Amino acid sequence: MYEDKTLQCKECGNEFVFTAGEQEFYAEKGFVNEPQRCKECRNARKQAAKGEREYFVTTCSQCGGEAKVPFKPRDDRAVLCSECFAKSRA
Repeated sequence: MYEDKTLQCKECGNEFVFTAGEQEFYAEKGFVNEPQRCKECRNARKQAAKGEREYFVTTCSQCGGEAKVPFKPRDDRAVLCSECFAKSRA
């Protein structure tokens, strides 16, 4: 029913293939417009919108090791390193 289409990226001007599988996915989701950017330009656009995440270095409340967290630690809350956090979730 669907056939691969070659489209031109409006960002970089390169051609990219809009596969039959992607077209079927778009139809299932109810999308009516074809993609206008190639995968590389879409990913770059998403990263630019997301921005850089700031990390804070603190001490793990459980093991005393270094913990990098994506939020500013507060004195009244325990902070766990990624290893201790994973253990607590298991």
